[in-house]
Amino acid sequence: MSLALDRHGWLQPQRKVRRARSPNQDARPAGSEPILLVIHNISLPPGVFGGTEVADLFQNRLDVSTHPWLARLRDLRVSAHFFVRRDGGVVQFVASTQRAWHAGVSTFEGRERCNDFSIGIELEGTDTVPYTDAQYQTLAELTTVLRARHALKAVRGHEHIAPGRKTDPGPSFDWERYGREAGWFRRQLPPV
Repeated sequence: MSLALDRHGWLQPQRKVRRARSPNQDARPAGSEPILLVIHNISLPPGVFGGTEVADLFQNRLDVSTHPWLARLRDLRVSAHFFVRRDGGVVQFVASTQRAWHAGVSTFEGRERCNDFSIGIELEGTDTVPYTDAQYQTLAELTTVLRARHALKAVRGHEHIAPGRKTDPGPSFDWERYGREAGWFRRQLPPV
């Protein structure tokens, strides 16, 4: 897969890249360029992969009656810029130049409201199920494309910017592998 961003912050559509615009986005505050990449995980219902529920959630059309666990998401309005499926396919919900609603209450290097200055990538997974080789490959390529376009200076997990509230991407995420494959310096990765 060869990924490329257009001038508006959208990946060029191709066989493994799909656009599904989310209404859960807005403009970044003036002067707030993305400097942080945030890695998340999601599966809906938890531990179930391959369905439409994540895209449906990010597009405010999730049918919460299909599974009892989903009822807790009834009024949730969230999104991420990208969703990387188990097979390495990518769904983009928000242009990288816009603010997606992925981080919630969060802090990075003393700065609050990480949504203002970050790009969020959701991996289809859980804290405890290993991510796939295809996901690491796509994540590394997507990271390279985003770093070429935006002045990203660091990457963190949701767990690092919202400790005690969030746990993803969790212990199943191999930060060393990802850092090596995506070309991050050790100082740009979460502290060990």
